[in-house]
Amino acid sequence: MSLIKNKVADPNDVLFRAMLPQQLADLSCDYDLVIVGGGIVGLTLACALQDSGLRIALIEAQPHSVAVAKEQAYAISLLSEKIFRDIGVWNTILPKIATFRQIRLSDADYPHVVRFLPSDLGTETLGYVAEHSVLLQALQESLSQSQTVRYLCPATVTQTLEQGDFTQITVQIQGEVRILRTRLVVAADGSRSPIRQQAGISTHGWHYWQSCIVATIQPEKSHQDTAYERFWRSGPFAILPLPENRCRIVWTAPRQEAEALVALDDKQFLQELSKRYGNQMGRLSLAGQRYLFPVQLMHSARYVLPRLALIGDAAHCCHPVGGQGLNLGIRDAAALAQVLLTAYQRGLDIGSLSTLQRYEHWRKWETLLILGFTDFLNRCFSNNWLPVVVIRRLGLRALQTIRLLRVLALRLMTGLTGRAPRLTHH
Repeated sequence: MSLIKNKVADPNDVLFRAMLPQQLADLSCDYDLVIVGGGIVGLTLACALQDSGLRIALIEAQPHSVAVAKEQAYAISLLSEKIFRDIGVWNTILPKIATFRQIRLSDADYPHVVRFLPSDLGTETLGYVAEHSVLLQALQESLSQSQTVRYLCPATVTQTLEQGDFTQITVQIQGEVRILRTRLVVAADGSRSPIRQQAGISTHGWHYWQSCIVATIQPEKSHQDTAYERFWRSGPFAILPLPENRCRIVWTAPRQEAEALVALDDKQFLQELSKRYGNQMGRLSLAGQRYLFPVQLMHSARYVLPRLALIGDAAHCCHPVGGQGLNLGIRDAAALAQVLLTAYQRGLDIGSLSTLQRYEHWRKWETLLILGFTDFLNRCFSNNWLPVVVIRRLGLRALQTIRLLRVLALRLMTGLTGRAPRLTHH
């Protein structure tokens, strides 16, 4: 998507003609909302608000070609499906992603496997797996005709300065420095968020002793729309179905072990992989590069300050077990969109602390629940201490035999526990 330069406020501009009457009196700001970070979470927020009448700028540092080329894939929860449906992009996404209709949960060589099925929830599916480029392109396409969203890319924020009723943002765009004024800055700029750091918001958490290997695999036999989560002493091992009968593996292992595995040649790597993967899909081959990334739990002390809100990885990061990370960010974006839209329709200041605290109160405790749950799962299953092994295997037997437990676990993992955002696409 090409760079659209910021313009001086002109009351004859179609952008301003579409504004609500109470806003026409005050053109002291270039924008109502500036989103820093044009990844999936930032784009979701922009799409959710593009028909609201709010003047929005979206700033992304990475060139479009680099962002689209990112070889990543994500589990997409049922709540994320609803959010994408509400903002009008789901019909573009669905034909290009995989659906899983069964989850098989197991513990190393323990023979009892817990099977989760759509009948446990009364739904047609349990979730989806989408590649990064599919989500990114669908969201960008939705914004491409927007009259109210300005997309600045590649552009870098060098400074933010809160000035009471607005925040002044210094942006570098292809060597040119521009000053923007906005009622609200939303940081969607990742776990190392420069915006969060500039604001002095502290974080707490830890880096795990593990790292994650991700790779795309082409199995010989059908994956049968099944997702697997297998727990080994070294860490969780997930197999996620992709279109064209490919699978995405997320292999967690102690850091040194993970680095050694990634350093193996393809043949050796596939031999080691087969020991974890099992033989249910026949012979395996690699269908892309292998990547290694560190694993951390991180939670921001605050999600909001006056004129500032954090969403996605800028606010929190969790262990990849259960595929919760991106889904938490999508929920943040939808919740913040609902809060801002409600405030705007009531003529309230969208950047005030009282407005933004509604978002923080909504999302902070729900997110802490998921962070705690994923941390518990990883620690409980990534060890071989006999009392813990006995307790967790009793837990698996209980999940296998008691439907209510399966329903509760599934509702938590699919996003159906907690308050769901309500957005309507026009």
